[in-house]
Amino acid sequence: MAETPRRAGRGRAAGLLVLAAGLTGLVAVVPWLTVDTTTVLGVPRTISVSGSSAAPSLVAAALVLLAAAGAVALVGRAGRWVVAGAVALAGALVVVDAVGVLRAPVDTAAPRVVEELGLERALEAAVSPWPWVAVVVGVLDVLLAVWLVRASAAWSTGRRHESGTTDAPPAGRGGAPLSERDQWDALTRGDDPTEGSDGVPRADD
Repeated sequence: MAETPRRAGRGRAAGLLVLAAGLTGLVAVVPWLTVDTTTVLGVPRTISVSGSSAAPSLVAAALVLLAAAGAVALVGRAGRWVVAGAVALAGALVVVDAVGVLRAPVDTAAPRVVEELGLERALEAAVSPWPWVAVVVGVLDVLLAVWLVRASAAWSTGRRHESGTTDAPPAGRGGAPLSERDQWDALTRGDDPTEGSDGVPRADD
């Protein structure tokens, strides 16, 4: 049946998008930067900066990927381009923000230090491996968008498109007219319930 591979393909895409959303959300909650400083009283203080604080777009990117996972099962030929574009944009934002943190870790950590201590200090920021992981995750998100465009091309190609003929809609016993429910089912499949098996429109009873 043509419908089974299409459903399987959409299900695989939805699963990969959920996985991508989970990975993006993971890198948003772990510490990216660590700052060793002191308070105004000279008390040593270690401040951690999470991914979501260092790169606020990570949470938004994860939500976009999660929404795309739900939408991919519903969209049609044009909708898949919208979903793929949103996924690619989310991945690009992750990469850009992660690279920005790697290039200026002190500037990234400064607002968090001010929030914790109430004053701005000259400081050094230790960078964890997580920003690099975020770069990889963002690139994978973009590659997933490319795969989504290529794989989804087969979802709109049913058996009747491959053979070049239109499948006949199911008819009742003895050539009886289709019931209203059967007609709706035929419309859902993209068939014309007003045509007979020979492609000639049926006359209404």
